[in-house]
Amino acid sequence: MPTLVLSHAASLDHDTGPGHPERPDRIRAIEQVLSHERFQSLYRLQAPGGDHQAILRVHPSDYVAAIEKAAPESGYVHADGDTIMSPGTVEAIMHAVGGAVLAVNAVMHGNVDNAFVAVRPPGHHAERATPMGFCFFNTAAIAVRQAQAVHKAERVAIMDFDVHHGNGTQDIFWSDRNVLYCSTHQMPLFPGTGARDERGEFDNIVNAPLSAGSDGTVFREALETVILPRIDAFRPDLIVISAGFDAHRLDPLANINLTEADFAWVTARLLDLADKHCKGRVVSLLEGGYDLEGLTRSVAAHVLTLMGHMPR
Repeated sequence: MPTLVLSHAASLDHDTGPGHPERPDRIRAIEQVLSHERFQSLYRLQAPGGDHQAILRVHPSDYVAAIEKAAPESGYVHADGDTIMSPGTVEAIMHAVGGAVLAVNAVMHGNVDNAFVAVRPPGHHAERATPMGFCFFNTAAIAVRQAQAVHKAERVAIMDFDVHHGNGTQDIFWSDRNVLYCSTHQMPLFPGTGARDERGEFDNIVNAPLSAGSDGTVFREALETVILPRIDAFRPDLIVISAGFDAHRLDPLANINLTEADFAWVTARLLDLADKHCKGRVVSLLEGGYDLEGLTRSVAAHVLTLMGHMPR
């Protein structure tokens, strides 16, 4: 079965202003690289609009309403110091949510093996009622709750390899014994969470922080010794990836020295676990990645691996 890629033009209408790293050019660059003939066999769909029921499984209704009302008719407003809204932001958010939900539905129904949702804004910093770190609604959490509520998934594992710790996802699932949240990230770095001793109420949080300057060898060792064994023992019904590519050596917002080969490697290891435990079911959601060359190289390697075109 093919790999599904979901996107939507609304991602381009979320305008974060001059000089902001989380910018529409990220999506333009991804679209350009995925237009190469190597990707012709992808199954491509437009991400639908978001389902409020899916959002409300994660975020309270008053918070959702506040975000929807906050978007300006012109110009910009700040949800926090670096989380910016423009007139097109809410529509972009809703298609990001819709893409995550459709990806879960397609994978859980067995229509595709796996899916990559190439939309923005990202989501893993958004807490239950707090926007931050360029994020408004936590799309990874929404995807997990969709799998649980609609598809009766008993155990869902999240692998977050964004260079920034997914504080929002950790917060949302801190007390859920049926969700395993795993993260590699640079520490110290924004948002300041993600220490090894942050383990969740049911030992369901697995943090493997990396020091500035760490390379692929250190990253792979953290996965092999700390994270992958925990996912294996958890035996998930679905693996959700918070696919941030800002740990690439070219990225301006951090100091981890991964290459696209490292992202291909971690993708392959997660696919191996998905094949073992959950019929290959993987949903990958774009998070960070702010150097366009590093981003496109990494997305290409990630998607080619999802497609089965990279060695495993």
